[in-house]
Amino acid sequence: MSKKIFTIAIILLFSLVSFADNRSESDSVAVVTASEGKMNIPEFILEHIGDSYYWHIATYKGHEISIPLPVIVRSADGEWHLFSSSRFEHGHTSYKGFKISHSEKYRGKIVEISAQGEEIRPLDFSITKNVFALIINSSILVIILLLCARWYRNKGTTEANPKGFVAAIEMFIMSIVDGVIKPCVGKNYKRYTPYLLTAFFFIFVNNLMGLVPIFPGGANITGNIAITFTLAMFTFVIVNIFGTREYWKEIFWPNVPWWLKVPVPLIPVIEVIGMFTKPFALMIRLFANILAGHSVIIGLVCIVFVTVELGTAMNAGMTVLSVIMTTFVNLLEVLVAYIQAYVFTILSAVFIGLSQAEPHHQKSH
Repeated sequence: MSKKIFTIAIILLFSLVSFADNRSESDSVAVVTASEGKMNIPEFILEHIGDSYYWHIATYKGHEISIPLPVIVRSADGEWHLFSSSRFEHGHTSYKGFKISHSEKYRGKIVEISAQGEEIRPLDFSITKNVFALIINSSILVIILLLCARWYRNKGTTEANPKGFVAAIEMFIMSIVDGVIKPCVGKNYKRYTPYLLTAFFFIFVNNLMGLVPIFPGGANITGNIAITFTLAMFTFVIVNIFGTREYWKEIFWPNVPWWLKVPVPLIPVIEVIGMFTKPFALMIRLFANILAGHSVIIGLVCIVFVTVELGTAMNAGMTVLSVIMTTFVNLLEVLVAYIQAYVFTILSAVFIGLSQAEPHHQKSH
């Protein structure tokens, strides 16, 4: 058993090294300091968790193996351009006046070079690594749920209970519905169940795929603030569009002493601010936890390369420590993947439930 555990740990380490090597186009500039030839750990981590126009698979004998992705940009003259990101040769060349910027302002982004030599950010609808990963992960989620739906359509009428994979998915669904959605939302829970289940499984699948060190995993989807902002905005819109009259009454004219509402509307102002802090908390919580997990894993892997100059004995000892700690954190992140999906869902359900407030005389019945 111990040999199997050791073998798995070694495999995991090499996989995570590949995971850490999943870099964007400007890595050759950012990761290694030219004058010293040393690894720049902060830049290395930032480059990994960022987006890119390639999907880097591995580096073999100095050659990068990557998947070029389609670039769709609109230039300053209004003309649309569609071409492969391979035209940039990993950020080393320009194409049709466009290039991958290495400047501080637009680093890693496609820019257009004006007649004065300035970098201008074009309208960019390119299929980046995160977008491509989002398509793959969403497709995986749809396939999983359709397979479960197929079982209920074909065998659900003849067999009492599902087994295996379908049973596991049903367990997840029922635990969220019975343990989160029903008690938090209230009697109108069925109306919001599709959205809340979609949010849970979307976050959970993307969190898990982000931990897979090889293609098609490894993309930092839920650690991207644009993704978490969009998810939080969905909850914000649902809460405030479908909120009851009593919900809005409690915001603008709550049942508190009059001097807290007139002449200075202290409580209403606090309630209005709370409308925006709730989705902000949803966005930051998910973004920060997933981003931190990716950063810690890459940082632990980098210990192997940083300690090379300290001698063979020190490097060997730190490599063993790196394997142990990386394995532990990676397994911990599997739990975090579920917890963060669960927390986002339960907070969204609580906010939706609060927006379904009823008049007090109806609650007493």
